[in-house]
Amino acid sequence: MDQPKNAFVIKTREKEDLNQYWYSPFTIKKIVEELQASATKAAFLSTPSVYFSLPKDSQLRADSWVFDLDEQWSSDPHYVRYDFNKPEELPAALHQSFDCVVIDPPFITREVWEKYAQAAKLLLAPNGKVIASTVAENEALLHELLGTTPCTFQPSIPHLIYQYNIFINFQAKVLCERNPELPED
Repeated sequence: MDQPKNAFVIKTREKEDLNQYWYSPFTIKKIVEELQASATKAAFLSTPSVYFSLPKDSQLRADSWVFDLDEQWSSDPHYVRYDFNKPEELPAALHQSFDCVVIDPPFITREVWEKYAQAAKLLLAPNGKVIASTVAENEALLHELLGTTPCTFQPSIPHLIYQYNIFINFQAKVLCERNPELPED
C-alpha cells in the first residue's frame, strides 16, 4: 500500500528517550479524518503527529491544543508543556474546554493510564469524546477509566514492536473500517 505523504513524519525524528513512536502516515490521515467528522476542538495528549497533521487553515486546528513534554513544539501558540505525572498542573483556563481528546501515552501501565485519564477528564467538556491507543490487553483498564471500547481500525506504528488498538467512547464515522496497512487475522 502506498503511504500518503505526511510532512510531520518526514521532518520529525522519533526520540527514543521520550518513547516517541509515530503512527504511519495512513493511520494519521484516518485519525485526522475521524476528528474532522466528529470533533470541533480537540486536546492532543502526547499525540503531536496527529495535531500537526491537522490542516493548518482548518477551524479544528485553530481551536485545538497539543500537550506534550517535548519542547521542540513550544513555538506553536497552542502548545502546552505537559508532564503526565502532573495532570493537575494543566492550565485551568483549558479545563472542560474540549469536545475530544486524543491520547497515546509513552507507557502502557495502569499508573500512567490513570494519570492520562485524570488529564482527559480535566480537559474534556461533558460528554466529550476519547480516542486512545494502547495494547489490546488494556481494554478493560481503558473501559474502566475512560468508558472506551476498541474500534475496528487498528493503528500502524512502524517502529513499535507491539500491535496497538484504538479505543473510543463514541460511534466512529471513519475508524469503523479495518486498516488495510495491517495483515488480516
